Amino acid sequence: MNIAVIPARGGSKRIPQKNIKRFAGKPLIAYSIEAAKASGIFDKIIVTTDSQEIANTAIELGAEVPFTRPAKLSDDISGTRPVTNHAIKYVIEHYYKPEYCCCIYATAPFIEAEYLQLGLDALQKNEDKAFAFSVTSFAFPVQRALVKQGLSVAPMFPENITKRSQDLPEAYHDAGQFYWGRTDDYLSKKGMFSEHSIPIILPRHLVQDIDTAEDWFRAELMYKAYIQGLKSV
Repeated sequence: MNIAVIPARGGSKRIPQKNIKRFAGKPLIAYSIEAAKASGIFDKIIVTTDSQEIANTAIELGAEVPFTRPAKLSDDISGTRPVTNHAIKYVIEHYYKPEYCCCIYATAPFIEAEYLQLGLDALQKNEDKAFAFSVTSFAFPVQRALVKQGLSVAPMFPENITKRSQDLPEAYHDAGQFYWGRTDDYLSKKGMFSEHSIPIILPRHLVQDIDTAEDWFRAELMYKAYIQGLKSV
């Protein structure tokens, strides 16, 4: 059995009520819930929140909100892993022990059901791995990054600054969409960003972090262009 856990705290400060603010016509969290439902691979889709307004929206969208997230897991410094583990423990105590859990961010409007399925498939085919999560490639070689020094700049990695892009290994970063794991491994001390994980590579046009008003504006433009592109195919 598989569960989806969608963390959606109510206290967002940089973008107030971010998780249920309307993005391209729908509450932002709707995209994550709809993708989880469309995948057909979850027995339960649980939203963990401290906000009754978010809970009401999530329930209307077809998710479950069987508990109110404790205050100690709802502040600015609460990590995703403890929040996910709390939900897993609740399901084990009140329902059954799921084999797999997928933490899905509520702020991922580009998330697609097929990649959720790919993550589960990868984990099931590789029994020596604990997790599978979404990544995407950097658009520019990170090995040639610059840092600001006063009014000037300097290479972060001087040994790479003159190397050709094609001679440097491609680098990836967390795409901030989903994080599959076996429940036993979620509840263990195994690290997510480690040798225990399988990267599920997403195309860059499906990845956009949404932390600021500028991010939001850019993401909506990208989303509208993406949808228009799909319609024209």
